[in-house]
Amino acid sequence: MEEGLGTSEQLPEDEGSDNEAASEEVFDITCNGIESDGDQVLNIEANELGTTAGQILEFESHAAEKNCDHVLNFESGAPRDNSHQLLEFHSNGLEDPRCGHTTIIDGHTGSSLGKSYPPPVVGMEFESYEDAYNYYNCYAKELGFAIRVKSSWTKRNSKEKRGAVLCCNCEGFKTMKEANSRRKETRTGCLAMVRLRLVESNRWRVDEVKLEHNHLFDPERVQNSKSHKKMDAGVKRKLEPAVDVEVRTIKLYRTPAVETPGEGSSDERAVSSQIDGSTRLKLKEGDTQVIYNFFCRVQLTKPNFFYIMDFNDEGYLKNVFWIHSRSRAAYAYFGDVVVVDTTCLSKKYDIPLLAFFGLNHHNETLLLGCSLLADESFETYVWLLRAWLSCMSGRPPQTIITDRCKALQNAISEVFPRAHHRLNLSIILDSIVNSVGEVGESEVFHEVLYNTVYSSLKIDEFEVAWEEMAQQFGCRGYGWFQSLYEDRERWAPIYMKDTFLAGISIDQRGEFICRFFDGFVHKQTNLREFFDIYDFVLQKNHQKEVLCDLDSKEFSPVLRTRCNYELQLSKLYTKEIFLKFLEEMALMSNCSGIAQIHANGPIITYMVKERGVQGDTSDARDLEVTYDKIGVEVQCMCSCFNFKGYLCRHALSVLNYNGIEEIPNHYILTRWRKDFKRLYAPELGSSNIDISNPVQLFDHLHRRAMQVVDEGMASPDHYMVAWQAFKESLNKVRLAADKRVS
Repeated sequence: MEEGLGTSEQLPEDEGSDNEAASEEVFDITCNGIESDGDQVLNIEANELGTTAGQILEFESHAAEKNCDHVLNFESGAPRDNSHQLLEFHSNGLEDPRCGHTTIIDGHTGSSLGKSYPPPVVGMEFESYEDAYNYYNCYAKELGFAIRVKSSWTKRNSKEKRGAVLCCNCEGFKTMKEANSRRKETRTGCLAMVRLRLVESNRWRVDEVKLEHNHLFDPERVQNSKSHKKMDAGVKRKLEPAVDVEVRTIKLYRTPAVETPGEGSSDERAVSSQIDGSTRLKLKEGDTQVIYNFFCRVQLTKPNFFYIMDFNDEGYLKNVFWIHSRSRAAYAYFGDVVVVDTTCLSKKYDIPLLAFFGLNHHNETLLLGCSLLADESFETYVWLLRAWLSCMSGRPPQTIITDRCKALQNAISEVFPRAHHRLNLSIILDSIVNSVGEVGESEVFHEVLYNTVYSSLKIDEFEVAWEEMAQQFGCRGYGWFQSLYEDRERWAPIYMKDTFLAGISIDQRGEFICRFFDGFVHKQTNLREFFDIYDFVLQKNHQKEVLCDLDSKEFSPVLRTRCNYELQLSKLYTKEIFLKFLEEMALMSNCSGIAQIHANGPIITYMVKERGVQGDTSDARDLEVTYDKIGVEVQCMCSCFNFKGYLCRHALSVLNYNGIEEIPNHYILTRWRKDFKRLYAPELGSSNIDISNPVQLFDHLHRRAMQVVDEGMASPDHYMVAWQAFKESLNKVRLAADKRVS
């Protein structure tokens, strides 16, 4: 499933492999008078190729007959990993692009790559986007299907194209509105596609390929498609000048796309962007049966349990993803911020587990899906994120937090281009400490580092403090230290003030730690043990949420201040969130000396002076707070509301200073309320239902039924009404089915 993308998103910069040839051998074969039935075999052997040497084969045909076959056979007795090949297709434009059959032999395996246009594979590179499009279009026409541009991207603040997805014309389905039209249905939900990305500023690489179609080919019908008409029009234009016809060339590069690993750190795990066909999930004896038994058991006991399996070309299991109905429903309420936990992958646990988490209204970890992965490649992460997104009805998170894995980072840019991608701050701080050797063991360094990260109120302050820290402790010589600094906009709080984080990964000194499987999963935990405890941990988490709901409902705190804000939110917030908010209330006493420094109509800027934690004025600091009298909106430069989801002491002081007796409703988030009603059935808007998708039909009906159940539990009278409505509905459905049969 591909998320609809705009044209103004910025693709991640390619790390780039240094595969430029130091020297090139060029073999130029020109055939000007080839006979109709003649076959020519050009056999070029190279047994002592240098490590960086490149070989280029050029084939030109100026008067080739239609029945002529040419075979290019390239053999390399000792190929090197970073050698590359360039195959060029030349056509004088006088014939149909499908004519002039050319069989190409793979340089490494000696096997045939196809006819005139071999099937696309990951790692193919082209000189331009037009070359890549024309190649896939010609390949499609030869097979008998049409293509279209599903999505494309341009560089931010630029019209330069950076990436695109070309798909089969039968991709997707009609919407409900389109289904009512009289036009013949041609879409079958076909998944065949190629994804292209600009690399090294001058080449286009194939990053993902899906060759399988779910429909029959119709070469005659697709001749009238837009993509092939466009191609034929280009051929006609070249036919017009009968003299001196220009030669068309599509340059196809096939290179091994191997990225350079990071500097020995597990946080930025750079892996190959090309999946080996033999990649498979590393399972021990009996693990396959364990997975099968688990899925069978859960499907029988849990409604709407969902799982996806990914197999390689040899039929071996590569990746598995699963999610419970309760988790899917919870995402509708708490899906604003999602954490992707790759601890088991990065630290080489026995089980290759990846998990999605969120935070519920009690600030407790909430499971939003699990996966077992064969590797950490870009393609694997794209598959996983798309599988997860399809379970969430195509709704991406506002913010997604991960560790510093380049492949995962690029996959998020591809699947969630509009989401705020941030790095887990506690992991980054640990990486900084570990990257500077013995310096990282110093308590003084720890103190300076944390003050730099958490106490900086402006970007300039952070930049100066970081430079002083690097100079003081001699950190400039550590490459990984500098690399983390260059990625600071994804983890430093000062750069994330406009990002809502719900308290995740931003609390002081790494307070947020994934607690869902904490204490249950260890490095030696095997797959059988994991699935044995999985249901127990899930049930334990569910019971804890119920107990927290009851505890919050009965919670009646002793008020510490006379401020009405404390009384107001003690009735609304859950216990855990209220206690956190209470810390801000207690620190309001340290905020004094509120002074107006600027006014622009109803918008006033105040300077709030805050004394130290112990009331010491020596370490006091000034914070700007903006207040809008008309909208009753307040914004502090510390950005506590975006980071934690509730107002800070500085903003509360300004509201109190202006005589606002209650916190405005738009600053009391629903996700923190104790009276927040949650129906744990996936939510789908009626306008988004695909009537041909049985999963969406089930989700929609199940949710509506759960709403009746929830209301019907209010009282015996409500129960009787709901029960009667269910009986009547069942009779009507059966009656409609009987009429259809007759």
